[in-house]
Amino acid sequence: MPDPTLLNRVGDFLRDQREWYELPQLFAMVRLVEIRNELRAKNLIDTEEPPLPVGPAPKKLDPALRQYRTLDGTYDDLTCPPMGAAGRRFGRNVPLDQAFPDTANLLVPNPRVVSRELMTRDQFKPATILNLLAAAWIQFMVHDWFVHKRTPVDQGIEIPLAPGDDWSDPKMKVPRSVPEPAPAGSTRPPAYANPNSHWWDASQVYGDVRAVCDSLRTFSGGKLKLESSGLLPVDPATGVDRTGFTDNWWIGLAMLHTLFSREHNYLCDQLAAKHPAWTDDQLYESAKLINSAVLAKIHTIEWTPAILPNPITKLAMHVNWSGVVDDDLQQVFKFIGEDELLGGIVGSHAEQFGAPYSLTEEFVAVYRMHPLMPDEVVLVSNKTGAELERHELPDIAGRKARAIVERVSMADLFYSFGVTHPGAVTLHNYPRHLQNLTRDNGEHFDLAAVDILRDRERGVPRYNRFRQLLHKPPVKSFEELTDNPVWREQIRRVYDNDIEKVDLMTGLYAEPLPEGFGFSDTAFRIFILMASRRLKSDRFFTDDFRPEIYTEFGIDHIKQTTMLTVIGRHLPELAPKLKGLDNAFAPWSR
Repeated sequence: MPDPTLLNRVGDFLRDQREWYELPQLFAMVRLVEIRNELRAKNLIDTEEPPLPVGPAPKKLDPALRQYRTLDGTYDDLTCPPMGAAGRRFGRNVPLDQAFPDTANLLVPNPRVVSRELMTRDQFKPATILNLLAAAWIQFMVHDWFVHKRTPVDQGIEIPLAPGDDWSDPKMKVPRSVPEPAPAGSTRPPAYANPNSHWWDASQVYGDVRAVCDSLRTFSGGKLKLESSGLLPVDPATGVDRTGFTDNWWIGLAMLHTLFSREHNYLCDQLAAKHPAWTDDQLYESAKLINSAVLAKIHTIEWTPAILPNPITKLAMHVNWSGVVDDDLQQVFKFIGEDELLGGIVGSHAEQFGAPYSLTEEFVAVYRMHPLMPDEVVLVSNKTGAELERHELPDIAGRKARAIVERVSMADLFYSFGVTHPGAVTLHNYPRHLQNLTRDNGEHFDLAAVDILRDRERGVPRYNRFRQLLHKPPVKSFEELTDNPVWREQIRRVYDNDIEKVDLMTGLYAEPLPEGFGFSDTAFRIFILMASRRLKSDRFFTDDFRPEIYTEFGIDHIKQTTMLTVIGRHLPELAPKLKGLDNAFAPWSR
C-alpha cells in the first residue's frame, strides 16, 4: 500500500507549485489523492441530533437484510442500520458554525435580479463535448439521490419583483425547505431530511416506499411492469409514466426509466436461466442489486469523464472504480483488491471516515446544472437523419411527454439526443423556459431564482467562503473571479461591488474552467470527496461486492456492461450508430 505520509509530503510540495490540473499526469494524481485525503479528514460533518447509534453487527439477522438492499436504505451498514436511510438528514461538507442560513440577507441581492441579470440565456451556448443524454442522465441520477421536503406555497418565501420585471403574476412565492425538528437547546444550524435513501440504490426506478415499489412489479419472474409496446405503464392520476420517482418529468427521463426497466427485466431472464429454482423475490432483488451497480458504474466511469474529458480526471474516475492494477493481476494477488488505490474502491473495505454516511447540502448545491437543458429539442430519424418533430421544452415535459414517446420510437429518441448538444454550465445560459416554469400542479416560478435562494436558505456558504472552506484560496477581485470582462462588470453591479456577496452558483458558473472541464474546479472539490465517498461507504460496493451477494453472473455483467452496451441491447437498430464510440455521452456522429 502506498505510504500516505509520503503522498502527503509530495502533495504539500506540489501544492506550492501549480494547480493540480496543470501538473504532469502522475504528479496530478498524487495531488488529487492528497486533496481527497484532506477533504475526508476535515469536510465530512455529521448533522444528526442525537448521533446515530453504532454497535456490533447483529449476530442474528434476516438473511434478506444481509443479502439485498432494503427499500428505505436501512441495513446498508450493519453496525448502524439507520445510516443513509430514507428520512436521515443531509450532512455537511463545511463546519457547522459556517452552515447557518444568512437570514438577514436571504433576499440580498434579490434572487430574481441575479437570475435576470446573470443567468438569462442570451444565446444558446452548447457544451460541444457532450450530447443531450448527459443532461437527462444527471437528472435521472439526482432523482435517486436527494430531494427536500417543502412547505405549501402559501407558507413560502415571497421573492420581490423589481421595477420593470416582466413577471406575469402579481408576485412570486416559492415553498420553503422544511427543517427537521431540533432537540431542545440545540445550537446547531437547521438540518434537512432526505426523503430518498442516501445510498446509490436506483430508487428512482424501483421506488423506496413499499406501496410504490409493489405497484411497479409483476410479481412474476422478478420483473417490472412494461406494456406490450415496451413502454412503462401510465399512471392515470398524473398522466406520466409509472416508475419510482416522476418529479420534473420530461421525455429525457421517460427514455432512461424505460431503458433501465427493460434492463432489469433482461437481468431477471438471465438470472432465471442460471437459477431456475429462484423465487420471484430472489430474481427481483438480485436484478435490482446488479442494475443499481451498473448505474453507479456508468456514472463514475462514463458520465463523469464525459463532462470532465481531461485525461487526468478520466484516469481518476477509472482508478476510483477499479484501481490502477488490471483485473487479471488483482485475481493473482487478492490483497490488491483490498487496497483502494491499487484495486479501486469497488471490492475494497468499507470506511466511513469518522462521520456516518450521508449526502450533503454542498453536494446538492454543486449539482445545480440546469444550463445543460436546451429550450428546444429537435427529434430526428435514426435511419435518415430527417427532422421528425421540433418542440419547445414545455411541450416535452410533464404529462405532455407521454404522447411523444408513444409517437416517436425509442431508437429515434435516443438517436436525437445522441446527436444534440446540451447547454454549457455557465452564466447567461439558463433555459428561459425554466426561468418561467409552470408545473403540472400550477406552481409558477423562476427556477434560477429558486436555485440561488435555496443555497442561502440552507446555509450553503457563498462562493468565496465556500472556496476557503474547501481549502482553496479565495478570489481577491472580480478580475480574478472571471476572465469575461462583460460578466465581470455585470457581477460587480448585481453584487454591489462586494466579492464576498457573490452566490455560490454565480461563482461556479463564472469561474474560468480548466482545460477539458465541463464545470468548475471549485465544484470538482466536492466531487473529489463525495464521488468516492458514495462508493467507499456502501458495503454493496465494497465488502459485499462479491459473487456470494451479486452472483458470478452479476459480477461479470457489471464488469462488462457500459451505457453503450445497454443501449445496444435494448435498441439493436442503433448498433450502427454506436460503432466507433467509446462513450455514450459524447456526441454521436450524424
